[in-house]
Amino acid sequence: MKYEQLAKDIIKNVGGKENINSVSHCVTRLRFRLKDESKANKEALESNDGVVTVRQSAGQYQVVIGNHVPEVYKAVIAESGIESQKQVEEEEEKKGLFNSFVDIISNIFIPILPLLMATGIIKGFNSLFVALGWLENTSGTYQLLNVIGDGFFTFLPIFLGYTAMKKFGGTPFLGMAIAAALVHPSLIGISEGETIMTLFSGTVLESPVQITFLGIPVILMSYTSSVVPIIFATYFASKLERWFTSITPSVIKSFFVPFLTLLVIVPLTFLIIGPIATWIAQSIGAGVSAVYEFTPLVAGLVIGGFWQVLVIFGVHWGIIPIYYNNLAVQGSDMLIAMTFAASFAQAGAVLGVWIKTRNKKLKTLSFPAFISAIFGVTEPSIYGITLPLKRPFIISCIASGIGGAIIALTGAALYSAGPLGVFKIPTFIHPEEGINGGFWGMMISIIVTFVLAFVLTLYFGGVNRKEDEEQVVGEESKQEDKVEQNINNEVITSPLTGDVKNLSSISDSAFSSGALGKGVAINPTEGRLISPVSGTVSALFGTHHAIGIKTEHGAELLVHIGMDTVQLDGEHFKAHVSQGDQIEEGQLLIEFDIESIRKAGYEIITPVVITNSDQYNILETVEEGNIEIGKPIITLEK
Repeated sequence: MKYEQLAKDIIKNVGGKENINSVSHCVTRLRFRLKDESKANKEALESNDGVVTVRQSAGQYQVVIGNHVPEVYKAVIAESGIESQKQVEEEEEKKGLFNSFVDIISNIFIPILPLLMATGIIKGFNSLFVALGWLENTSGTYQLLNVIGDGFFTFLPIFLGYTAMKKFGGTPFLGMAIAAALVHPSLIGISEGETIMTLFSGTVLESPVQITFLGIPVILMSYTSSVVPIIFATYFASKLERWFTSITPSVIKSFFVPFLTLLVIVPLTFLIIGPIATWIAQSIGAGVSAVYEFTPLVAGLVIGGFWQVLVIFGVHWGIIPIYYNNLAVQGSDMLIAMTFAASFAQAGAVLGVWIKTRNKKLKTLSFPAFISAIFGVTEPSIYGITLPLKRPFIISCIASGIGGAIIALTGAALYSAGPLGVFKIPTFIHPEEGINGGFWGMMISIIVTFVLAFVLTLYFGGVNRKEDEEQVVGEESKQEDKVEQNINNEVITSPLTGDVKNLSSISDSAFSSGALGKGVAINPTEGRLISPVSGTVSALFGTHHAIGIKTEHGAELLVHIGMDTVQLDGEHFKAHVSQGDQIEEGQLLIEFDIESIRKAGYEIITPVVITNSDQYNILETVEEGNIEIGKPIITLEK
């Protein structure tokens, strides 16, 4: 078997087959669930010529291989004796309580983040307009903008009901129906009615009761804008739905299962699940506030300084629910506020690299990454520039910690959910006080953080420490030798119509860092993928979101439509070719529904990379801008 030795090496360095709970793969990487990740030897894996890089995220140990991963996967299955499973299927064995929690939360919140950001910025700017005197908070314009910005967050449980129920394996619309009952407008009037009894009198859980259900007292809580109750409710609802499905006759299953599920879970939520979940949420909010008030300086230093490290490992999702919970329970959040300076720390560090470096490639990558970081997207900066250089990343963490401390000491807080980077600034405006001391503290924080990271990177970042005269001479010699070679040019045309972006702008580090190969990214405006060359379909993933092509001249291309779109399990994609097919330049390969993919919560930006680009001395790509199908996009020279 061609990849037998590679499979043996991978199995050995993930801790042996006895350390593997399960393994699956997507289009570029093996995805292991390991019993003990500490037994894996990351350094040995990354030093293997057959491994591009290794990523660890939320209990998943990802070994990035490239577009021949299906063959490596088969070899791993054969060598390990582990039973094959559906690709990228979520493993149900034990993977640790926290990792399971992070996985659940990320899947629930990721699809709604764009809307949370959009509505948050509307609320933020509305507050800014009032603070600047451009609008009165009694004006119709203000009130309408407030409804637009606040409506989504007010009825957030309905949207979470959909995504949570989907994650737990239930019917998403059933989750929405449960949430709709929790936020029904009539509950406000009922809760303001006459109190017929009081439960838990004299304790912190003291609760007035206005109604009963079958004689059982109902503690009415406010579930608008809440996070925790609907997640708990949908979890139990998914279990109930599966059980009712198993015992209900097929002829009445379509309506009788949701009827029974709603009839049980909604009263159960009002009686038990909702109050307990609300008390948990309130306790979390009170606990975070207590820690913050006890030592804001240390809280800011630690949370601000380590935030980027948490993002790298994907565990920041464990904190995100606390942020939304604080907004719902307290009307403000200071936890995520302390991390706000992190993107500006990255921006300052990357700008320092751009100015200081003598490496042309690094200089080309740095400026787009700097712009991206200003707008809060730091993955290109972290994975493509500062983390590989090490010192700039450490400097950015130090600067971010100082920025977090300034935010904490000045009492800056977030008052609505919102986007990242500069667009998040208006969400720091107090809804009643307007631009207060906390807001100015936040502004001072990002200025100090940016300048500090920039200056320290310039003078202590060690940007050029790996470069010397011998290397420069060596590169010049390579250029001279290349002139004497027989040049074999190959032009790759654009497979998509859209906007060309630098590869470093992609959020997935395996692509943005160039680990999977050099190339470009395209933000498509049409849902048609056309063959950019004549050759062979070397790989076509089962979900049809990605395709590998080997050209007639030996170049190996990977086109990956969107980010994490493997999770769609083929929905919104239609392939017109099969693996092994001979294809001609201009032939239709895949059709995909751009709007549906975006509505499902996934980025549509598409990397087009040469996975064997290490075999080419020169790789030229077009500049950023609009591109049409069939136009030259990459030029290869051997």
